[in-house]
Amino acid sequence: MVGGGVIQQLLRRKLQSQSVATPVLSWFSSKKANEDAGSAGVRAFALMGAGITGLLSFSTVASADEAEHGLECPNYPWPHEGILSSYDHASIRRGHQVYQQVCASCHSMSLISYRDLVGVAYTEEEAKAMAAEIEVVDGPNDEGEMFTRPGKLSDRLPQPYSNESAARFANGGAYPPDLSLVTKARHNGQNYVFALLTGYRDPPAGISIREGLHYNPYFPGGAIAMPKMLNDEAVEYEDGTPATEAQMGKDVVSFLSWAAEPEMEERKLMGFKWIFLLSLALLQAAYYRRLKWSVLKSRKLVLDVVN
Repeated sequence: MVGGGVIQQLLRRKLQSQSVATPVLSWFSSKKANEDAGSAGVRAFALMGAGITGLLSFSTVASADEAEHGLECPNYPWPHEGILSSYDHASIRRGHQVYQQVCASCHSMSLISYRDLVGVAYTEEEAKAMAAEIEVVDGPNDEGEMFTRPGKLSDRLPQPYSNESAARFANGGAYPPDLSLVTKARHNGQNYVFALLTGYRDPPAGISIREGLHYNPYFPGGAIAMPKMLNDEAVEYEDGTPATEAQMGKDVVSFLSWAAEPEMEERKLMGFKWIFLLSLALLQAAYYRRLKWSVLKSRKLVLDVVN
């Protein structure tokens, strides 16, 4: 009897301890689940905040880059960009006319001579007549003095200013760059020059441009000292082409592209000739290889294991 009572007391204590431990364990498990759910929510919120912060920082960097380097200009289908394409020489002639009447008052082209225009945009007689219109300081003569003479085909295109200081003084401190290699000196050169010439507009709200500058989103910083120069009917083309702003921009960019790379057509033609000759050499080499190796490839080897 005594042993049975002891066993009953032990069983009763064990059941009581289990009944007490069960709500404690359930409380801890529910608390842990709530903590896991809360931490998951915090992590999701943190990831969302990091994403928003990264997006804002990326847009800020993009805006700062756009303000520093200018708006990315679109790509235009220039007719001379193909592998076997050549310059539009009528467009080069019109572009030279735009340069003479609009750009030459501020910008120089010190690497271009009048003889370079012969056979590209003008005949030799026309180029000589244009060169004779300018006065060139030459000398010294037999008396040791400098003199002026009419221009010749070997003379460079005239410069609007005698030196950089005079150019800056006449343009409020800004220095008009030489345009001989401008389409090679600028990133995405042809598209950039065209977008710059035709991209003038009023500044958007919140952007102020100081006096003497003009808003152009394609120029680094957005403020450029050069005013808008291309306007409809600013020049009168010799061939009767309507002188719209876009047409003048296209023509002057074609002229500047030729000035920066006048040998492009000869280079493409020479490259095509070399590719054709190398193709013939490749065919000849393939035939010669087949002729020489055909004997070795078609021979039959007989193994005489008996003798």
